[in-house]
Amino acid sequence: MADTSVPKAMEGLAISKTKELKGTEKRDTLIEIEKRYQLKWEEERVFEVDAPSVDEFPLGSITAAELREKFPKFFGTIAYPYMNGRLHAGHAFSFSKIEFHTGFARMQGKRTLFPLGYHCTGLPIKASADKLVKEVEMFGRDFENYKEEEEEEPAAAPAPKGNKEDVSKFNAKKGKAAAKTIKAKYQWQILQSVGIPKEEIHLFADAQYWLEFFPPECKKDLTNFGARIDWRRQFVTTDANPYYDAFVRWQMNRLKELNKIKFGKRYTIYSIKDGQPCMDHDRSEGEGVLPQEYTALKLKVLEWAPKAAEVIKGKVPEDASVFLVPATLRPETMYGQVCCFVGPTLAYGVFKASEKEYYVITERAAKNMAYQGIFEKEGVIEKVADFQGSDLIGTEVHAPLSFHPKVRVLPMESVLATKGTGVVTSVPSDSPDDFAMVTDLAKKADFYGIKKEWAELEIIPIIQTPTSDLLAPYLVKKLKISSPKDAKQLLEAKELAYKEGFYAGVMKVGDFKGEKVEIAKPKVREQLIKAGEAFAYSEPENKVVSRSGDECTVALMDQWYLDYGEDSWRAIAYDYVANKDGSGLNTWSPDTQHAFKGVIDWLRQWACARTYGLGSKLPWDPHFLVESLSDSTIYMAYYTIAHWLHTDLFGREKGRANITPEQMIDEVWDYVFCRTQLTDDIVKKSGIPKETLEGMRREFEYFYPLDLRVSGKDLIPNHLTFFLYNHIALFPREYWPRSVRANGHLQLNGEKMSKSTGNFMTLDEVVKKYGADAARVALADAGDGISDSNFVEDVADNTILRFYNNKEWIEEVIKDEQLRTGELNAFQDALFDNEMNALVNEAKKQYEETSYKLALKAAHYDFMNARDSYREACNAAGIPLHKDLVWKYIRLQALILTPIAPHWADYIWQEVLGEPRSIQFATFPVVPAADPALSAAREYVKTTSSNINSAESAQLKKMAKGKQSDFDPKKPKKLTIFITDSFPSWQAKYIDLLKEVWDPATNTQKIDDKELNGKIGKMGEMKKAMPFVQTLKKRLRDGEPADVVLARKLVFDESTTLLAMIPGLMRAAGLESVQVIQVAEGSKKGKDLTKNSEEVDVTAPVAESALPGQPSFFFSNV
Repeated sequence: MADTSVPKAMEGLAISKTKELKGTEKRDTLIEIEKRYQLKWEEERVFEVDAPSVDEFPLGSITAAELREKFPKFFGTIAYPYMNGRLHAGHAFSFSKIEFHTGFARMQGKRTLFPLGYHCTGLPIKASADKLVKEVEMFGRDFENYKEEEEEEPAAAPAPKGNKEDVSKFNAKKGKAAAKTIKAKYQWQILQSVGIPKEEIHLFADAQYWLEFFPPECKKDLTNFGARIDWRRQFVTTDANPYYDAFVRWQMNRLKELNKIKFGKRYTIYSIKDGQPCMDHDRSEGEGVLPQEYTALKLKVLEWAPKAAEVIKGKVPEDASVFLVPATLRPETMYGQVCCFVGPTLAYGVFKASEKEYYVITERAAKNMAYQGIFEKEGVIEKVADFQGSDLIGTEVHAPLSFHPKVRVLPMESVLATKGTGVVTSVPSDSPDDFAMVTDLAKKADFYGIKKEWAELEIIPIIQTPTSDLLAPYLVKKLKISSPKDAKQLLEAKELAYKEGFYAGVMKVGDFKGEKVEIAKPKVREQLIKAGEAFAYSEPENKVVSRSGDECTVALMDQWYLDYGEDSWRAIAYDYVANKDGSGLNTWSPDTQHAFKGVIDWLRQWACARTYGLGSKLPWDPHFLVESLSDSTIYMAYYTIAHWLHTDLFGREKGRANITPEQMIDEVWDYVFCRTQLTDDIVKKSGIPKETLEGMRREFEYFYPLDLRVSGKDLIPNHLTFFLYNHIALFPREYWPRSVRANGHLQLNGEKMSKSTGNFMTLDEVVKKYGADAARVALADAGDGISDSNFVEDVADNTILRFYNNKEWIEEVIKDEQLRTGELNAFQDALFDNEMNALVNEAKKQYEETSYKLALKAAHYDFMNARDSYREACNAAGIPLHKDLVWKYIRLQALILTPIAPHWADYIWQEVLGEPRSIQFATFPVVPAADPALSAAREYVKTTSSNINSAESAQLKKMAKGKQSDFDPKKPKKLTIFITDSFPSWQAKYIDLLKEVWDPATNTQKIDDKELNGKIGKMGEMKKAMPFVQTLKKRLRDGEPADVVLARKLVFDESTTLLAMIPGLMRAAGLESVQVIQVAEGSKKGKDLTKNSEEVDVTAPVAESALPGQPSFFFSNV
């Protein structure tokens, strides 16, 4: 019997901030439908798709491009999920983008392929499994020896934005507003928190068991979600699948042959605990952080301060030199050193670099140096003495290059132990922080316990900028910085000083006098290093923590690396992303393209191998494994033939080709992926029949290139850019990816998703709670841009009601024998028919642009609103709905919702409409273009109805203020509507202006809005002219013909439309009567259109404000 109790350390998980549902009957009805159709789709193999066979079209008889033109296709993928946990709502958000696109592509008549594999490579699974091995040893197989304990810690800071949820990390809070944090200390607790029974957890101590357990869960969750995935093509990565392993080894071999993989010393983020580089996917904190290289300056101690002399005595050989070692990013400023700063409360050590040299630095800096060839013994940290920073105050050191060769060590409270070496050299001429500090030291020498003259060395100009040759003092004065504690102003000053100094500065002193700073900087650095007065030093630019919990350093290692910074490779990638000729990469948004360009600009060498974790062995150096961001760059090609190779995840059962992994030699991969032609030697060497090889090649050449890659924006700095680079290197140009669509992260109910706060849902929980279609609608509604989106549970909950009620109405209305037949009428029917056509075309446009929130608006919300308006209009007119339009609505509603809500749509399609085949095989409906006149009339109906309500409210407000006393809303009401067929004469000149600046051929404005507004302003009457011009521009952009709009005519008959509206207006507004009066400018007479154009007196002042298409309204009692 499984232990279902909640451990003490898990109690925080019991508190959920997600919505609580009250009634579930309607939801359960819809879920039952969903399960039924998911089973039908599986049984009918609806989502399994193959390329046209070589039997139908022999290889070589038709080019791949011609075949794709003859049989249009779509191939889309998402970054395969990592198998150390269940999918959550954030995963589902990215999945939804490719899922909706796949559904729409099917409806375009394309052979549509959406496959999925499972990523298992790297450190996370192995690290978690190894933790469990130790925990089983500590507590027993079922952790029966564990005693509950609490760890009190300060409340955790908010997690970095974009962190991924998985079961190798956990942070739960106990209570809704606890002052302390309860952490799941052990890996077994984390697994138990996600529903793994305690007696099964020990199985996860075997890393391979994770590969057995989580992929089927992933498949189950996505199947329940209604994903259109061809599951024949699924696989796991690593050498657990020998076919995929052969594929990765081929990829690595070819990259090495192309000189894309190289070997040499390079700085890399490194885990001392793990004994290997720590790449992005191996990190629990610090994804995207790179090594930051400094110049470490050697400031030789000339005379120790008394306390320091006492500490160091006898601990360093007399003939050895001791150096304080500041790390600087600005070696060109070293001419201006006036002192050296340490943090008075920081801990420092004296570390042995060699027999003759010792460095005063922090322990953290020593850990970095130990693996960079700086210390005599690699990886050995030998500390001979400990200092507190205050012990060093007053020590005299030699400052290389400085005009002041002897400077003192002084205190600076803001020095950090977590940045650089903990030692900072001071250049107040160009560093605002340094100038503010030395100024304060000189003012308060006694307070700081120093001699005043130590802080009063002359500040010598060393760099000329357009602003000053003493830029730091200038900025400190300009920004009114009075203390080193003015952190905000100092940060601003620092940024200004660095930018101007580096980009616009010229050296005034030294061997490179007269040269630009950006040119002189590396020369000064090289000079210092050659003279033995400095050395290269690197550390992580921000904190990095490995999955094993180790805070990482930087190591200078012999490594196999991908040379992404190589000039020609980078130039091709950049041009492809820039897409200037339209044949490159479609990124769907300028923000995504900009992000790609930025990454390509800075991305350089990337370590592609490690020694610990799961993965494929490097073919030529098998004690290394291919790291997780290097074996996952071109696997989309593997999808095309996966089902030919194996029928299961692990490649244990042969696929259609009936071949072994050993037969998939490198030459076979080359041929299948269109890199070479078939030879007898390949057939003989591999033992694979020619027909089989040609069949596999056909699958690749037909489905490639990849049409769409969907991923979170956080993968642009690594995976997505690597994906482009590797395709460019390995495949012919014809097969490079067509597009990448990046999305933002997903919030839940307006807040960051987090297990620790209870604002978190797995995909399984979302689907069980709301059903698949309602969840999909909420995901479509969440947003489409690269900025963060928001899954709102109320949207999912309300969708259940909408879908259920719409289903009930549809099932009822098709049985209604009172539905009208015959010709459509010119008002209610015509407007509804036209609006449906407009919304179908609008939905299609938004689907094509992958704008699913807007597609949902047109296909669901607006489409239902159009139907409801039609029902109300017919009801008000006392006529039944038209049968043809009812059936058209039902059919179109099912079709245009299919990409987003396929279960509901298929139920309506097959069980209500009686279609024999799944709606998944239907094409997107083709309807006539909307009639601009009918669209304008429909918009007029909506606007007028709304304006009538507003007019009554405005009239009541006037009455409340005593401005009107002859209308009582409680008595029977009469509405008088004033219309006119001519515009006021003052508008003519603005019409002429719009004629001048509008291009009817392109339906665009010839000048920008700023210039147009300037012209309007010069003509007077700006206040009333601007709204008038904007209204006309909207009509033009909505498709009304320019010759109609600019002739000051309406595209529809206003009086006819308004008279047809009267029954509906009377019913909606509770009116006793409605009078429509046509008026003319300047006249006190009008025609009553409700009484055969009988002439009447016009006394209401509002009559004068009527315009064509914009009537005015007056309420009175009858």
